[in-house]
Amino acid sequence: MVDDGGMTDSPSADTSRPTMLAMSQDEFGGPEVLHDVRVERPKPGISEILVRVHAAGVNPTDWKHRSAERFLGTPPYVLGWDVSGVVEEVGLGVTLFAPGDEVFGMLPYPHGAGSHAQYVLGPTRAFASKPQSVDHVQAGAIPLAALTAWQCLVDTAQLGSGDRVLIHAAAGGVGHLAVQIAKARGAYVIGTASKAKHQFLTDLGADEVIDYQEQDFAAEAHDVDVVLDTIGGDYQLRSLRTLKPGGIMVSTVPVAADGLRDEAERLGVRAQLILVEADHGGMQSIAELVESGELRASIAGTYPLREARSAHEAGETNRTTGKLVLTMENPAD
Repeated sequence: MVDDGGMTDSPSADTSRPTMLAMSQDEFGGPEVLHDVRVERPKPGISEILVRVHAAGVNPTDWKHRSAERFLGTPPYVLGWDVSGVVEEVGLGVTLFAPGDEVFGMLPYPHGAGSHAQYVLGPTRAFASKPQSVDHVQAGAIPLAALTAWQCLVDTAQLGSGDRVLIHAAAGGVGHLAVQIAKARGAYVIGTASKAKHQFLTDLGADEVIDYQEQDFAAEAHDVDVVLDTIGGDYQLRSLRTLKPGGIMVSTVPVAADGLRDEAERLGVRAQLILVEADHGGMQSIAELVESGELRASIAGTYPLREARSAHEAGETNRTTGKLVLTMENPAD
């Protein structure tokens, strides 16, 4: 690869075909390993669409994959699962979308990554029509976090009206969307967050907020039907104690705390670990909530694609409220 002011060229690029800008990495490490590359623009295959990216969310899973080997194996690769943009081309058999349609969605997790680029390929049914009531930044912030919350609360826990739900890290990317989804379903919402973020959560509709730095949430929350855990470790075990008999704790951390299953059985509750999945139906439900005004992402910051390092640095402070988003100022450049 040749370095040219921060830009590198892929040795596999065919210069006779259109190229695109992407953020890649060749090794594990801090944000400094991210760099610009110019690679061939992909062509859609069967049941695929090529999306010209306008905005793409940055999530904790991005910097976790950047810093150490996880599901994607070893670099080089382009990160990013959230995407909002415009359909550029469609592959054979595609009927849901046509070139020019605005779409948003989450690429198949984990191996479908690649939205931190000017164009991205994805299966047609990983997308839904972008809600017309929001811009691409808002739409690009929503998919992965909202789908995670939806699949935890609705698909897995079957949260309903009148249920009591405890949401950990309620001001975070997944958490603040989970609060809104739970309220839209008529639940009583208890969130954990630092004191500085309590008013933010109250404004979103949270009924109670627990300062996890000063209070023991396991002692404060009780008779809970559903817990959404995004932290893992002893939070999983402690959360079980807040549940009423038959309640369920759903964790987005796919590693069970020691003794989790045995403790859940002893207490007469359930514990489930989940990884988010691409989901056309779920995206449609989320789009409906966005259009109705019941779901909106709080944008912690936006960064041009070439400043992805800064977005990762901000995210890794664990102090952001809401979502970080990469933007393409000129997606066709």
